[in-house]
Amino acid sequence: MVNGKMKHLLLLMLLSWTLTLEVRAQTAYETLVQQGMDALAIDSLHQAEDCFRQALKQYPHHQSNYLLYRYLGQIREHQERGQDALEFYTSGLDLNPTNTELRLDRAALLYRLGNDGRAISDYSDVLDTEPDHIEALGMRAYLYSRIHDYKRARADYEHVIRLDPLNEKAHIGLILVNDRSGRPREAMEQINALIAIYPGHALLYAIRGGMEQQRKLYEQAVADLTRAVEMEPDNVDFRVSRATLYLEMRKRKLARADVQTALRLGADPLEMASLLKKP
Repeated sequence: MVNGKMKHLLLLMLLSWTLTLEVRAQTAYETLVQQGMDALAIDSLHQAEDCFRQALKQYPHHQSNYLLYRYLGQIREHQERGQDALEFYTSGLDLNPTNTELRLDRAALLYRLGNDGRAISDYSDVLDTEPDHIEALGMRAYLYSRIHDYKRARADYEHVIRLDPLNEKAHIGLILVNDRSGRPREAMEQINALIAIYPGHALLYAIRGGMEQQRKLYEQAVADLTRAVEMEPDNVDFRVSRATLYLEMRKRKLARADVQTALRLGADPLEMASLLKKP
C-alpha cells in the first residue's frame, strides 16, 4: 500500500509534470503566434494562417485566442472570402463578447456584405458600452439612413457633431438626411454653412449641385458641379453627375462630352451607354 508521504510525493510529481506540459504548450503557442505575426508583416498570409491555426490547436483554451480569430478573419477578408471571415469574427466574439475592435470588424464586414440589420446591432452593442464612440455612431447613422430611419440617423449624426463639431462626414450625413426627410430649407442652409467652413472641398459643391438639381435650380447646379469638376478634374463621379444634369437640361452634347471624359477616367462603359440612352 502507498503511505501518505508517498501519495504526497506522487501528487507533487504529477503537478510538476502537468505544469511542465502547460509551460511547454504555452511556449509553443507563443512561438507560433510570433511566427504568424512575422508572416503577416511581410504579407505571407498563407503562412500566417497556418501558424495561427496551429496555435489554436496547440492551446485551444488560451485567453488570447480571440485575437487569433480576428487575425484569421482579416486574412479571409483580404482574400475576399467574406463568409469565412464572418465565421472567424463570430468565433472571436464568442470568446470575448466585449472586445470593441473585434465587434467593429464584424460590423464593418456585415455592412459590406449588405446585412444592414446585423451591422446596426453590432454598432449598437459597441455604443451600449461606449456611448461616445464616434466611428460606431457615424456608421450606425449611415446605416439608419440607408433603411430610411431618418429620425435615428439624425440623432446619431447630431451626437457625433456634439462630440466633434468639425466632423465633416457627420455634417454631410446630417445634411443628406434632412434633405431626404422633409427639411429641404434646413439642409440647404447647412450645406451653405459647411461650404463657408470648407471652401476648398470639391465634394461639398457636388453635393450642393445635386441638391439644386433636385430643386430644378439648374443654373446654380451647373455652376456648383462645374466648380467641383474644376477642383478635381479626374473625379469620375463629378463628371457623371454633371452629365446627368446636362441630360436633364436637354444639353446632350455637353452630357456626351462629360461621359467621354468619364470613360477615359475609368467609368464603366455599360453604365455610361445606359446613361446616354435615357430620353
